[in-house]
Amino acid sequence: MNRESAVYTHGHHASVLRSHRWRTAANSAAYLLPALRPGLEVLDVGCGPGTITADLAAAVGPAGTVTGLDPAGEVLEAARAVADERELRNMRFARGSVPELDFPDASFDVVHAHQVLQHVGDPVAALREMRRVCRPGGLVAARDSDYGGMTWYPEVPGLEEWLSRYRNVARHAGGEPDAGRRLRAWAREAGFAEVTASASAWCFATPEDCAWWSDLWAERTVASAFAGLAVESGLADSAALERTAATWREWGGHPDAWFLVPHGEVLCRTV
Repeated sequence: MNRESAVYTHGHHASVLRSHRWRTAANSAAYLLPALRPGLEVLDVGCGPGTITADLAAAVGPAGTVTGLDPAGEVLEAARAVADERELRNMRFARGSVPELDFPDASFDVVHAHQVLQHVGDPVAALREMRRVCRPGGLVAARDSDYGGMTWYPEVPGLEEWLSRYRNVARHAGGEPDAGRRLRAWAREAGFAEVTASASAWCFATPEDCAWWSDLWAERTVASAFAGLAVESGLADSAALERTAATWREWGGHPDAWFLVPHGEVLCRTV
């Protein structure tokens, strides 16, 4: 599959959305928070179920607004429910995605994307489009995980097989699973002259956290869009995916389980 026609590897299965709803600005956009202030206009590209979006709205409200953008209508309904539950009146929603944003030039002060560029066929074009809708002096912010940098303990061989398969499936679908390390290079190629790169991580280190992480990945392995892509591409069969799911649960029940998910981050100033 060519990179211009990338497919979202995870889809919107319940196991995927459980992970997405766990995300907050504190655990997933801390690098951006110091740059936010009341009154800013923010676009949240690929907002998903809206938990990060809501935190961004709280940071720029009440005068500022945040527009959550996602291609999946059912996910936008979940994001609207989050806005209603938190009584945030400065959240807006629109259906769409990069690299074609249906907004005029210079519409926003901040354009944010979390875990989006790894799933985009042409991340450089996506960043250019994000820059187009960002006002001069504004910020384009992106954070993506880096699957090649993930590490865990105990070193269960079946998880090495999972990681290799996931990266192959994601690339077959047209994405780049090791996006985190590439963000600065992509931003520079997109024409940003002022790029501040950083990194942060999710660390699952308690029995409860590891059980939650392993259970959702076990379910995701056999029931999400990833499973269908793996089988359709010939990179796995159902039996192999079931073995991987069992490995995830075995690892998650280990008393010494620990998992690290590294992320790359960029803040790109527009001119």
